[in-house]
Amino acid sequence: MKPKSIYHIIAIFTAIVWGATFVSSKVLLEAGFTPSLIMVIRFSMAYLCLLPFWRGKLFCDNVRDELMMLLLGVSGGSLYFLLENSALLYTQASNVAIIIAATPLLTTLAVQFVSHQEQASKRFYAYSLLAMAGVALVVFNGEFILKLNPLGDLLTLGASIMWVIYSVAFLKMEGRYHPLMITRKIFFYGVITLAPYMFYEGWNITWAAFANPVVVGNLLFLGIVASLICYWSWNMVLEKLGAIKATNYLYLNPIVALITSWIVLNERITALALLGTALILTGMYMAQKK
Repeated sequence: MKPKSIYHIIAIFTAIVWGATFVSSKVLLEAGFTPSLIMVIRFSMAYLCLLPFWRGKLFCDNVRDELMMLLLGVSGGSLYFLLENSALLYTQASNVAIIIAATPLLTTLAVQFVSHQEQASKRFYAYSLLAMAGVALVVFNGEFILKLNPLGDLLTLGASIMWVIYSVAFLKMEGRYHPLMITRKIFFYGVITLAPYMFYEGWNITWAAFANPVVVGNLLFLGIVASLICYWSWNMVLEKLGAIKATNYLYLNPIVALITSWIVLNERITALALLGTALILTGMYMAQKK
């Protein structure tokens, strides 16, 4: 196995887990949890579980770096999820999924032409567009219903841009602080900046809900696996592979969401969705191939 092959495997694992979070979050939403409450619990749980593996200092070396950590916590945590979930109130889930799927392509453009940290070929862009076409087929899953809503779609685009900012900002911090310290700071600032909105939104859940094994299981999955493990693994992948190659694996998210919805929620899978899956996998593979 080539030295960097392990990081490609880790990137695939992370993308698969994050693809399953859509269904897990939906289960909690149906149980009465609000989006902000889910995120605060996720990040708080991840932060507390990360404390025994303390790496690095309590604060950064200077104010500028500490502000960069704040930016990472907001762009990759609180504001990203707040924009994405708020968008679902105004537009269709299919619109959100397709616009979010543009994140890898937007990240490539930002890293290449704005921060000038990495380069991508025309071939890479071509196969990224092929993967995006596959995403559209998977998201619609045989039901081509697309209704534009300017507010909802702009909120979704804002969420996508937040993740682009997160990827670029992380590249500027890599090598300067331990990955576990960066991950810990992301969780901390994510909770601090999202908690006020959670209290504004109100507490709509009873303590009895936490006695439900399904609720507890999904919270543990989102907090430990999807947040603690996957944010750390994703930061490591960004450092080793770069933002362009790493974010290309996020095209796997809709495939995993499709399969998970079929298994857990009994949602159907159409022939067009299978065709879309093939296009995504082909586009991903060819974009990564030298």
